[in-house]
Amino acid sequence: MRIDAPALVCAVKAHGEHGAVVRLMTERHGLQAAYVRGARGRRMRAVLIPGNRVQARLSARTDTQLAHAEVELDHSLAPLIQEPLPAAAVEWLTTLTATTLPEGQPYPGIYLLLEAVLQAVEAAPSASGWGAALVRYELLLLAELGFGLDLDRCVLSGSTCDLVAVSPRSGRAVSSAEAAPYRQQLLPLPQFLQTGGPGTWPEILQGLELTGHFLVRDLLTERTAHLADTRERLVERMRRAAAPS
Repeated sequence: MRIDAPALVCAVKAHGEHGAVVRLMTERHGLQAAYVRGARGRRMRAVLIPGNRVQARLSARTDTQLAHAEVELDHSLAPLIQEPLPAAAVEWLTTLTATTLPEGQPYPGIYLLLEAVLQAVEAAPSASGWGAALVRYELLLLAELGFGLDLDRCVLSGSTCDLVAVSPRSGRAVSSAEAAPYRQQLLPLPQFLQTGGPGTWPEILQGLELTGHFLVRDLLTERTAHLADTRERLVERMRRAAAPS
């Protein structure tokens, strides 16, 4: 097995005295785990920061053997480490990806959107510039793993107009007229998921509430349940950023 491709660093776990097992997200080959020799040295620590884009060369004698990898830095997100909110976003995005995706299966849409969201986090000084993209990434991840939401048509009437809420059980949209008697039991559906665009702060927080419900129910279970705390820390920082000064 040989792979030579751009990749996004998603997780790094110490292995042995000097090395680490690194999980890399690639466009054509999906999530790949590989051993990187010298990963804990000063030079490689700067390369293997989660969120960094690298050029990775992986090789293994058999498909069942842990690959060895050589990586070269392409683009670093290291400056974001000192910024609490962007750093929390990068940590959540990469940890979620590394933990929930099966290894070796291609998810080109996830790779491309993850790369785009990381670029947005780097470019925008405030989460208002990338919050909606983060919500869309979580929705895509849910969909690719078989837990997609149906936000295009009312589950009760079949209408495609005036969709304002989502059933927490079925994950399907509900129109305003049908939602009225049950509003307190439904999840809000932010308008930016219908119309596009970056969304307002209230809409972004609504989107995080929506995706958070289904992430905790369907993906962050058993061995990954602890990730809910990582996400909640990020959401709390976003709430503080949204609060009027």
